[in-house]
Amino acid sequence: MSDTDLADEQRRAAIVQQMREQTGIDESMIERLVRGFYARIREDALLGPIFDARIQDWEPHLQRMCSFWSSVVLSSGVYHGQPMRMHLPLPVEGRHFDHWLELFEQTARELFSEQIADYFLERARRIATSLEMGIATSQGIFLGKGERFERR
Repeated sequence: MSDTDLADEQRRAAIVQQMREQTGIDESMIERLVRGFYARIREDALLGPIFDARIQDWEPHLQRMCSFWSSVVLSSGVYHGQPMRMHLPLPVEGRHFDHWLELFEQTARELFSEQIADYFLERARRIATSLEMGIATSQGIFLGKGERFERR
């Protein structure tokens, strides 16, 4: 490992530690949220079939989602993926994102204090909005502020 790589790794570790201290969130909390949330998703009548049609082995997906949320919440940089590309082919619209957020909020509020749940939810809402807008745009629909995507 070069000196530059080592310095970058140390900088990243310091940022992650700072985020843990600022938010009160750590990797074990992220894992509890991810596992609890996706357990709900898998049992859900609306979202479960969409996920089950695409995910045969759940453990790699759960690990990927833990990495994703670690990158989102702790600035860890451990997630290396393309969420938009992965979501574009899904048969989802605004109501799916609303329901996804409902299940996410239920899970976060059951597991954590209001402050920590709100921290996760603020980011989840931004992610859902971004994905919904991206999917709509890929279908040639440009959403205005407050508009929701509905498949034709």
